[in-house]
Amino acid sequence: MAVIDRRIGLLFLAFVGLLAIALTRATYLGAIQAGSLHRAAVTQQVTQETVPAPRGTITDRNGVELAISEAADDIAADPYLIKDPATASGRLAPLLAQPQLKILAALTKPHTGFVYLAHLVPADRAAAINTLNIAGISLIPETKRVYPRSWAASQMLGTVGWGSQGLSGLEYLDNGILRGSDGVRKVVSDAIGQPISIDNLRATKPGRTLQLTIDAALQDEVEQVLAGVGATYSPRGATAIVMNPNTGEILALANWPRINANDPSGAPSYASEDRAVGFNYEPGSTFKAITVAGALQEGLVTPSTLFDVPPVLQVADRQIHDAESHGYETLSVAQILKFSSNIGADEIGARLGAQRFDYWVHRFGFGALTRVDLPGEEQGIVRRWWQYSGSSMGNLPIGQGESVTPIQMATAYAAIANGGILRSPHIVKAVGGKPTALPAGRRVISQTTAAELRDMLQGVLADGGTASGAAIPGYDMAGKTGTANEVVNGVYSSTDYAASFIGFVPTQHPQLLVAVMVDRPQGAIYGGAVAAPAFQKIVGWAVPYFGISPR
Repeated sequence: MAVIDRRIGLLFLAFVGLLAIALTRATYLGAIQAGSLHRAAVTQQVTQETVPAPRGTITDRNGVELAISEAADDIAADPYLIKDPATASGRLAPLLAQPQLKILAALTKPHTGFVYLAHLVPADRAAAINTLNIAGISLIPETKRVYPRSWAASQMLGTVGWGSQGLSGLEYLDNGILRGSDGVRKVVSDAIGQPISIDNLRATKPGRTLQLTIDAALQDEVEQVLAGVGATYSPRGATAIVMNPNTGEILALANWPRINANDPSGAPSYASEDRAVGFNYEPGSTFKAITVAGALQEGLVTPSTLFDVPPVLQVADRQIHDAESHGYETLSVAQILKFSSNIGADEIGARLGAQRFDYWVHRFGFGALTRVDLPGEEQGIVRRWWQYSGSSMGNLPIGQGESVTPIQMATAYAAIANGGILRSPHIVKAVGGKPTALPAGRRVISQTTAAELRDMLQGVLADGGTASGAAIPGYDMAGKTGTANEVVNGVYSSTDYAASFIGFVPTQHPQLLVAVMVDRPQGAIYGGAVAAPAFQKIVGWAVPYFGISPR
């Protein structure tokens, strides 16, 4: 019996010893190694990652790339897994183009299990980082938007933000076309976060290509011309539009100041605006063609109808003057346009009367969106006839007291150029290789009226016209200058002006229309001096490029 009791005691002691060892091990694992085992458990797992879809390419009408997507990576770190932060930060700094101390601070940030070190690192540098094999450093696939021509059409193209989302311009408006569909992949990682296996669960669907109507070579030339305007006149801004007046295709659209689309942060905030569609200004004398168009169409005047033009015209409480003082004179309608007589244009407007004048303003699309396929379009500020004051018909027929956008003026003049059809302008030629439909147009004036207007507008570039210096020998061209005081703090400024010119070539069968608007030029103010020379340079380059023969 004593032997049995002794054996039971020995077994009990052995059991107690084993239990003590187990408890000690459990305490060690729970209290001492809990952190590292938890990290291993977390990293040794299967995860699903989003694989961003390549954004669709944007090209010009000839396939020249304007916006593309390139592979890139976000670089992230798990500070818990970085064994030697000082060495790791030193190796990463030159590849991330960051100070070592900044990276070291991120790698040693307390109580942090995940931190981004850099976003959208180019593929070559990301690959170099990957070859370092630093435990705890991971690469997250992304795509980076790149604009190969940097400065060209940057406001029109727009920008892309985090997650490949379009933020402005065409990138924003056509985000649904360009964005595509992200893929999903399964990643099995080891204890230090390095992938063991990767399986694609859903393939990415790249975004569709957007082909524009613009011509990259012409766009570059227009950008250079506007840069020259900026250097010469130091305006607050400028814009130029080149269109095919017969189809409404926008062949070039440029703004100044320019923005580097690959680094837009350095530009002033107002420079990001696409002035062609979003800038309201008073058109000045370019609007006289609309006044004359209505009177011609209604049979109230002909190009040869004569008007007695006094030195001053009193309209209610306002006195109307011409740009140059003169005595009593007689001018035909054609001469009123050629010499840009304010008094003569108001007399033509008086024949129309307020209600019919208002009809023609809206008939040509003013006060409404052109529905161009660009974001941020303004509709201008145009009152209805019952809102006019006593002096309104002294202001409105000469392009003051109403606001328009450059794209509205270009569209209205395109109707004059093409024989009377008002058609929405457009800039998207094809989506995913499928051509877009030509916008439907509507007739606003007869072919006869349009032809008479074109003949009269040709006189503006003839000897004695307000834009005679913009003529190009051998070519028949037509157009109109515009100069208008800008409203500053609710009153018309005596120093700030909008100078503009809109014209087309050739006169009777136009193939190109060019509109130039310069906001607050310094040193000169008149459209004939500031904007018309820019028109001449653009047309002078474009006619041989497009094979437009002289007369």
